[in-house]
Amino acid sequence: MATVSEDLAGEYRALTQGCGLIDRSERGKLALTGTERKSFLAGQVTNDIEGLQAGSGCYAAFLTHKGKMLGDLRVLAVEDEGSEPELLLDTERGTLQALFDMVRRFKIGYDVELHKRTLQRGLLSLVGPGARALAGAEDLADDEHAHRAGEIAGHAVRLIATDVGVDVLCDADDSEAVRAALLAAGATAVSDDAAEILRVERGRPRYGRDVDDSTIPQEAGLNDRAVSFTKGCYVGQETVARLFYRGKPNRHLRGLKLSEPVPSGAQLRLGERVVGTLASSLVSPAHGPIALALVRREAAPGDTVSVDGGATATIVELPF
Repeated sequence: MATVSEDLAGEYRALTQGCGLIDRSERGKLALTGTERKSFLAGQVTNDIEGLQAGSGCYAAFLTHKGKMLGDLRVLAVEDEGSEPELLLDTERGTLQALFDMVRRFKIGYDVELHKRTLQRGLLSLVGPGARALAGAEDLADDEHAHRAGEIAGHAVRLIATDVGVDVLCDADDSEAVRAALLAAGATAVSDDAAEILRVERGRPRYGRDVDDSTIPQEAGLNDRAVSFTKGCYVGQETVARLFYRGKPNRHLRGLKLSEPVPSGAQLRLGERVVGTLASSLVSPAHGPIALALVRREAAPGDTVSVDGGATATIVELPF
């Protein structure tokens, strides 16, 4: 069975048994202010923005008119006393420009102001069962994306609940001091590679790796997390709603248990037919070689497919 390096195995243990720290400050960050910030964004993304209360948030996608994903984002409703209410948005760095352009283009006529925050804010992710205690966030609501203002080492931060721990948002100038304080409190610095293992195990697709502008949210299993079917209209809604109520997606995001490590990009075949392409592919200390892929529906969980290069893979439901 394929194994990971000793260093990577140690980082994985920190993420699953203690508290690992990953610097994600490179993520794209924007803010929206103005009285119509919620109603405006609600018309552009898939989830219920107008229903957000102070201290809550959601995950959403923004789409083409044909329902294909241009990117995904986290939205946080911030209404701290003494500060102007705002929506904080963060997205993959590779989709920041598309999100920025979308907001700038369509906010005309709305009372909405757009603010760049990518370079002004640092973002540190604490992952693992010890994350809340280490960040002093034991009182944070259990709901993913719940958030509140806080303080670490004398610096103002925003503590954000994630599916695997707590994110810490702070001023960029304070990032090093906050990071040092978290490490001193017991967090273990871990690599992106280690964090990716946990993400793939949990079956959470990443835009630009597992999904792209050919993907409809339902194909990637994102409806429950990212799509509201009771909100008002938004760009791409017709296709998303029609597929949900009347159709069946041609592809589904699946897990693959591989017979051996295989690089991303390898084709999957059921018999002679190509049914997908490996996306994220790695070796997990818990599961061995695994991967994510959008797989055609005729290849169902439990089926074995062949992989370019001579390997085989068993299709499984997510998470692993």
